[in-house]
Amino acid sequence: MALSIASDSGKLDLPLPEGGRRSVTILGSTGSIGCSTLDLIARNRDRFDLVALTAHRNVDALVAQAREHGPALAVIADETKYAALKEGLAGTGIEVAAGEAAVAGAAARPAEWVMASIVGAAGLAPTLAAVRRGAHVALANKECLVSAGPLFLAEVMKSGATLLPVDSEHNAIFQVLDEKRLDTVEKIVLTASGGPFRTWSLDEMERASPTEAVAHPRWDMGAKISVDSATLMNKGLELIEAHYLFPVGEPRLDVIIHPESIIHSMVAYVDGSVLAQLGSPDMRTPIAYALAWPERMAAPTEKLDLAQIGRLTFEAPDLKRFPALGLARHALQTGGAAPTVLNAANEVAVEAFLTGRIGFLDIARLSADILDASAGRNGAPAELESVYEIDRNTRILAQEWVQKRSR
Repeated sequence: MALSIASDSGKLDLPLPEGGRRSVTILGSTGSIGCSTLDLIARNRDRFDLVALTAHRNVDALVAQAREHGPALAVIADETKYAALKEGLAGTGIEVAAGEAAVAGAAARPAEWVMASIVGAAGLAPTLAAVRRGAHVALANKECLVSAGPLFLAEVMKSGATLLPVDSEHNAIFQVLDEKRLDTVEKIVLTASGGPFRTWSLDEMERASPTEAVAHPRWDMGAKISVDSATLMNKGLELIEAHYLFPVGEPRLDVIIHPESIIHSMVAYVDGSVLAQLGSPDMRTPIAYALAWPERMAAPTEKLDLAQIGRLTFEAPDLKRFPALGLARHALQTGGAAPTVLNAANEVAVEAFLTGRIGFLDIARLSADILDASAGRNGAPAELESVYEIDRNTRILAQEWVQKRSR
């Protein structure tokens, strides 16, 4: 959606403060995206002021980050960790808080730029808090658009917030898409590495362990996103996200497997031109693009040596071995509450797999069964509370599925 991504001028709606410093809040600072963002900020301390850092339950990492980077506020979502956070930051002058409401409160504080990198549906409320005050939101939480796309974008339009896509695929599209001439776009192609099981048989994947699933061959990511990459659900969710960010219509969205992860996405135009964004598989590149936008900043990423790489390969996704991608497209085509249901069911399934209660291939089986069981039961959510209710009800059904499977 062009107006939700950039202003008509292509420049920041809000000018940089005097001296060129940008105020920043990081939601989910202890995750891989948050850590990469802090790495870039640490290398450019004269350009950024940290307003707040938030984490889910990793209080030791949050304390270490806060002591090193000096935000005004540090928030831990797990209220049982409040005492440890307070003790760890005693004497620093850094304000501390705990609880999910406090995380949303941190997002509502007046930082110009907010990194939204909380994984899963838990990131919806705080990201909306940043959107509603018109912030520049670097969106690394795809579930905001998957679970509540129309409602989320309505809030963006209402507040005048700016969305800056951070997922490497959407950031790549953002860099090469002619938003003012979408009628000239023939196809948007998202690339996928294929994950650690790209060449595995179904029998091998049936026995795959969580350790094997999170061992991504190209990207350093958290456990949940790594498992999603292994099932290709991550690419399916990105397909849904792309549908809302770049409104060319579902038939003009495609996915191709690209094991080298050098081309991050492509846009094909009606004249036969195909524009692609290339870069080493390092999330600091798209984060740096969003952090400095509309300018560019240096990032300590490995520079491409195409002669050394030698060859870039591509293949069509195998929907028989990786049905999650097909489930996501089906949910997008179905519309209504289907994407919300799919996202919630998948989150439960991934957690159950990581804790050893179901097998790897059960992730897609659970998601498919819950989608089928929920068909026709929920209309398109008309308000955010409806999104939360559908999410809660879906998780109950998914947990029941897991319990039956675990017996």
